[in-house]
Amino acid sequence: MNLRTAVVLAGGEGDRLRPLTRNRPKPMLPAGNRPILEYVFDSLIDSGIEQLHVVVGYKGTRVQDHFGPTYRGVPLAYHRQEKQLGSGHALLQVRGAIDEPFLAVNGDQIADPSIVADVAAAHMEGGAVATLSVVESREASRYGSVRLDGDEIVELVERPESGDYRLLNAGVYGFDPAFLGALAATPRVAGSLPLPAAVSRLVADEDHRVRGVRTEGFWTDATYPWDLLTAARQVFDMGWVELPERDPDVWIADSATVHPDATLQPPVAVSADCEIGAGAVVGPTASLGTNVTVDASAVVRDSVVGDDSRIGANATVVDAVFGQDVRLGPGSVIPGGDADVRVNDRIHEGERLGAVLADRVDAEAGVVFSPGVLVGPNASIDVGVRLVRNVSAGAEVTR
Repeated sequence: MNLRTAVVLAGGEGDRLRPLTRNRPKPMLPAGNRPILEYVFDSLIDSGIEQLHVVVGYKGTRVQDHFGPTYRGVPLAYHRQEKQLGSGHALLQVRGAIDEPFLAVNGDQIADPSIVADVAAAHMEGGAVATLSVVESREASRYGSVRLDGDEIVELVERPESGDYRLLNAGVYGFDPAFLGALAATPRVAGSLPLPAAVSRLVADEDHRVRGVRTEGFWTDATYPWDLLTAARQVFDMGWVELPERDPDVWIADSATVHPDATLQPPVAVSADCEIGAGAVVGPTASLGTNVTVDASAVVRDSVVGDDSRIGANATVVDAVFGQDVRLGPGSVIPGGDADVRVNDRIHEGERLGAVLADRVDAEAGVVFSPGVLVGPNASIDVGVRLVRNVSAGAEVTR
């Protein structure tokens, strides 16, 4: 018997990805020119999954409106998490709807189909109430870290503050239906029920076996804005771009218009109804969403540009993430490079991020962005302004 059912947890807000998540849930942010969640669904379906249960919450209608009742012919059953009370609480929303072994994955993590298939196969071998994907990484302490004894997990620590951890929980789980009962019985912490807490509780219970499967496939997590640039680079590396390939690593939609004097440097993805003007240079590692305009002699590289955005003539955009319907005026400059980025109350030093411009930002001509600036949705920036700090949603910045 093959494992046929999967649950995708797609209800998270993504507070550390603000301002990009002010208007959409984290799994609907772009990795390249498609939402993260599409890659998640693809990996599951390519691994043989025949039924997808999708738990939505924050801005959940954005997910349902985008995908509808099916994806690639596979039915989607939606379950709503009314309050954001943790990933374990989200998984409980499918209790009563599943009576067979199933996979559970995070909707904001892209995993190679080989990882999904390895976990599914290992779990169906039996003997474990839960099976986890385990990936070796120098950043294990940033995520849920694990220790293995053979193929058995003996310790699971969420974001450890100390210790030498090299293995992380990659967020692909195989569960027996009985796990949902154990999950429901797990004590809440400050009202929240994280999924790793329930798994860790089983690890400490000698009556249950929790198995770890070491995998080496492609895996990435979108936690902070610069992670979207990393995800885009890895999507290009894997060739996971659903557009016609005109030249090696150059993907262009049939309805896109590229001026003969424009230059596309691979890898680059140009989606439907885009228009690239004379002398513009797009790429390498640039993803343009639907209906994006890049005017004459503009430069766009190492960036993700959201749908319906416009980049003015002679503008320069490097290491940037755009939301939807962004306007960047002529001659404006996002220089890119390493920066100290303030996310909420924390400063992250030395991250590669030119700028983040959230939905409907309107920057006039000649605006210069210091590396690492985050601009909230509906903000407007006057001609010739030099931005040196974050801009809140709806703000008007003048000289």
